[in-house]
Amino acid sequence: MGIFSAIVLSPLAPIKGVIALGEVLQRQAEKELYSPANTRRQLEELQEARERGEISADEEEKA
Repeated sequence: MGIFSAIVLSPLAPIKGVIALGEVLQRQAEKELYSPANTRRQLEELQEARERGEISADEEEKA
């Protein structure tokens, strides 16, 4: 990158940083959302809530 390009593009550096951060956050969120361990934990929590009587069978099915 030439000195001219560095001078002209330097005001965009914070924007590029925010975009990069957003991409990292998106990848992490998708990783957690589709994690088999996370899905299993949520199903176990639903089952435990059903056993404690906190939710009905219909609510469990909807979740």
